[in-house]
Amino acid sequence: MKIVEFDENGQQVIRDSGSLSSKNSGSRLAPRPVFSRSAESKPQRSRRSTSSGIELHMFQTGTLKTKTKYIKMNQGEEDFEIPVPWFLIKHPKGNVVIDGGNAAEVAVDKRGYWGDVVDAYDPVMESKENCVDQLKLVGVEPHNVRFVLQSHLHLDHTGAIGRFPNAQYIVQRSEYEYAFNPHWFATGAYIRADFDRPGLNWKFLGGEFTDNYDLFGDGTIRMIFTPGHSVGHQSFLINLPNTGKVLLTIDAAYTMDHWENKALPGLVVSSVDAVNSVKKLHQIAKDTGALIVTGHDPENWATFRKSPYDFYD
Repeated sequence: MKIVEFDENGQQVIRDSGSLSSKNSGSRLAPRPVFSRSAESKPQRSRRSTSSGIELHMFQTGTLKTKTKYIKMNQGEEDFEIPVPWFLIKHPKGNVVIDGGNAAEVAVDKRGYWGDVVDAYDPVMESKENCVDQLKLVGVEPHNVRFVLQSHLHLDHTGAIGRFPNAQYIVQRSEYEYAFNPHWFATGAYIRADFDRPGLNWKFLGGEFTDNYDLFGDGTIRMIFTPGHSVGHQSFLINLPNTGKVLLTIDAAYTMDHWENKALPGLVVSSVDAVNSVKKLHQIAKDTGALIVTGHDPENWATFRKSPYDFYD
């Protein structure tokens, strides 16, 4: 397995898998939110027949049924259903998947695959909602995905890992290492079978040293280091020819309450880092005028155009 990472000086280093410590090596493991079926059954027609050549597609792998307190820290026991978004960027230099949502296995046997975490986060997902099948609806086959970008490695964001044979998988090195040995309170958030797979082409970023990493070198996709929710979380600034800037906060801001500093995420490894990351994203939004897409806010998510029927370009 080829590993591309960055050292403490931000310089790119290529290693083979043997250079990783044994605890981090592979173990040989192998449009919503629409909460009513009647609304879901009504197809939508795309708003355009042509595009700029660069497109942002917003998808969803079902929902999670949970409690408010697990999304907004200490906010209550009420039932709360959240979308599980993921994204595709079509680009002349290659197709890019961000996260991929829930793994396909969740739709088949959620408790068998996720375990007791379903008691707190109960996934509602149909088999056809996995990222591979959804990509085919917009003409993208698995072998045509060039990059898979991981915001982090929590269980509702790892559905794309190992599904695309020609892809390079990019994640923060700190996140990858932590996922193999998380603190007790975060253990349920990581499903090792999702990311501990042999033969993958990983590229590891180096936190602040590689902050604002420009994937294609043209400003279309920039990766912003935003720790707090997890140790190696990253958000994404997308620059589209017609739409302009779109800021995918992912789980740096689960909801607009987080974005507006009214609540912390239900799960954090560092509250201070989480607050600072939102502050950092606020400055980026102010500087760029970006459209804000939060990680799991049902009301915010409902305002966007969804694929496969529509996209942003």
